Amino acid sequence: MTNRVRSVLPNPSGATAGLFAPDNATTVVCTPDGHESSDASTVILTPDHYAYPWTALASASLTPRGTALVSWPDGATLECHPMWLRENAPGPGGIDPVTRECELDPAHLHAGLSLSRICLDNGALAVTFEPERRNAAFHPGWLRHVADLMHLPFAAVPPAVPWTAHEHAEPVTHDGPRVLGDGAALTAALCDLARYGLIRLQRCGTAPDALARVAGLIGAMRDSNFGLTWHVDVDITPTSLANTGQRLTPHTDLPTREVPPGLQMLHCVENSVDGGWSTMADGLAIAEHLSQCEPDAFEALTTLEWVFFNRSPEHDHRWQGPVIDAGDGRLPCTYRAFHPVRAFPAMPVADMDRAYAALRLLSMTAGSQRFQLRYPFRPGDIVIFDNRRVLHGRDAFEPRAGARRRLIGTYMDTDELYSRLRVLLRRTPVPCAGDDAVEIDATPPSTGRTSTGRTSTDEEHPAHA
Repeated sequence: MTNRVRSVLPNPSGATAGLFAPDNATTVVCTPDGHESSDASTVILTPDHYAYPWTALASASLTPRGTALVSWPDGATLECHPMWLRENAPGPGGIDPVTRECELDPAHLHAGLSLSRICLDNGALAVTFEPERRNAAFHPGWLRHVADLMHLPFAAVPPAVPWTAHEHAEPVTHDGPRVLGDGAALTAALCDLARYGLIRLQRCGTAPDALARVAGLIGAMRDSNFGLTWHVDVDITPTSLANTGQRLTPHTDLPTREVPPGLQMLHCVENSVDGGWSTMADGLAIAEHLSQCEPDAFEALTTLEWVFFNRSPEHDHRWQGPVIDAGDGRLPCTYRAFHPVRAFPAMPVADMDRAYAALRLLSMTAGSQRFQLRYPFRPGDIVIFDNRRVLHGRDAFEPRAGARRRLIGTYMDTDELYSRLRVLLRRTPVPCAGDDAVEIDATPPSTGRTSTGRTSTDEEHPAHA
């Protein structure tokens, strides 16, 4: 027995048995307490906390294999397995009316569960489950969002847009106070972050808690062995080489972790050094370029593996993988591109020549004028970037007496960004990239989203692994 929901199926042959159209439907709607009602739109709970438009169904039928097939006036259809419907039935033993979570243990699903009645009530789907004799109704707008594949993880999130330094000479920039105080401005900024993997917020001030306040608008910060937040001080009397004025090559943070942080946030508190501009390069654009123009190097970067570990007396995080981890086709790609912690080749010696050639090409490409943008990091600026996609670095600078460069940083899982965006986009039409109105393309991708990059500059915590 298959317990899978088949979404957006063509109307199968013979699927009209038991059809009830609106003009001959029997009005039966079950409320959470088991009573019946004729006003479906006011009583049907959905298995979430969203408000869906009442997109009334045109028909509902019982198919020969026992599933419910529903359709809308525009021809869209959805075939629903009875066990999936039962799990999402409102009320006790189904969807809890407060948490909107399913409280039904799969062990208690009857092996012979079936649908004995399917009809429409004011455009909603109404069914009876056997052998329970339980009535239930399902919101047509909730069913329609499944039919339209809007329930998939990246369906409502703006798709990633590759960019080079020719398109973006500096990070896409938003006004910090507006983002902090206005929901539409926050939505616009986070949409740009999802698209480009990089945004800059200006005029955020230099208070020690400014970064935490911005992070709190998105979600929970991610802790690490460096702390929930960490400080990067670069001055003329460094305590380690990481705090010198040397150039930091394009890289990503924490490739030593099984799952590197998805987002990195850096707040410039003080910067009076000469030079030392920050750099960013879009790993998504780099990956597309290499796959098209340097396929042998791209193959080496995505298949030949290395062991990464942080060289610390107190910690020994290790992970093995390729420099560009393409994942399973659904998750964003992950760059593991921090050479100080890329320790051991995990490949035959015969492959090492091409592995190092590919690394050389990747580093030169990421640091080229075509792909790498350069910008001044001014006090009060906060940059947020996709740490698995965007490779970050820093130009060299000459230390001088009294000059300092102080940053505060933190990490966050990308899940927090996507969660916040889904909620915001349900509420707010979005102007993005400044004041330009942008219509969100919510068409679900066929193979999942692709995003690339992780990086770090001295804006990264010193010696981050």
